[in-house]
Parts: sequence; C-alpha cells; structure tokens
Amino acid sequence: MLQPVVRRTWGPQGDTPLQYRWERHDRLSGMSVVTASPKRGHLDLYYVLQEHNIHAAEIETFVAELLNHFPHGIILVLDRWPVHFPAVDQLRHRFRRRLRIEWLPSYAPELNADEQVWNRTKYTDLANFCPENLTELAHAVRQSLEQTKTNQSLLRSFFEYAELKL
Repeated sequence: MLQPVVRRTWGPQGDTPLQYRWERHDRLSGMSVVTASPKRGHLDLYYVLQEHNIHAAEIETFVAELLNHFPHGIILVLDRWPVHFPAVDQLRHRFRRRLRIEWLPSYAPELNADEQVWNRTKYTDLANFCPENLTELAHAVRQSLEQTKTNQSLLRSFFEYAELKL
C-alpha cells in the first residue's frame, strides 16, 4: 500500500506533474467492516491497520472485538478471500451462538459495501499521495477512514452502490 495510486490530474500545459517515489517493500494491511443497526438505522465503520499481512488469527481477534460492541450477535458477510476460510472455522466454533456467516459470490466486489470504503480511501482520498514511510501512510489512511466513519450519507451510499437494502 506504500506505492501511490496514480490518478489523472490537472497541470499547466507543458508541465506534467511528476511523482517521486522509490520501490518499497513495507506493508500496511487493513481490514474493516461497515455495520448496520437494523433497529436504530445507524451505520458505523470499524477497522484495524497492521504492518504485516493479515492472517486468520488477526481476523478472529478483529471479530471478537467487534462482538464486544454487539452483545446480541452479528451477521458477518464475507468475500471469498482465501484467508477468511481458516478464520471462519475458528469463529464458528468460538462464537457459534452470536455469529452467523454469509458468503458473497466469488469475484463480486460490487456486492460488498465494505469494498467501497477502501475504494474511496485509495482512489479518492489518497490518490497521488506519496508517503515517505509507514507512519505517514498509516496516519493518512486513519484520517481517511475516520472521515468516512463520521459520514452517514457516505456509508449509506456504499450500501446503495452494492444494491443492498438497509
């Protein structure tokens, strides 16, 4: 995620904007979930960022923390990312009474409201952003996610884009 997302931009004629960066192998991984409260109609965004690849154990920890906010349980809608499968076995065993898991079809990011969170973060808020290090990148990603989290109409638009009714 340290490589900038290059987007078309404006510049003076004959003066093409340039981005200076070097090949980086650092990593910032993130996972998030957009939640919908059926009774209150309130949407929220929970996320975590890590400086390494996300594995099943991190997913299990994230869902356990999420369940602390929802004592009556949740329906967790997952895409078919391979790391989800081993995590699901552990989650079903550990939280069988408070967790129901539903799967999205393969290769269908347009059905996943949470994909729009990262789409906005990467391609809108951080487009053409060239961080110097992981700390700067993490700060910018958190700032973007916090702005998204506080915008109810934006969160609703992610569900509308996925054609999901609230």
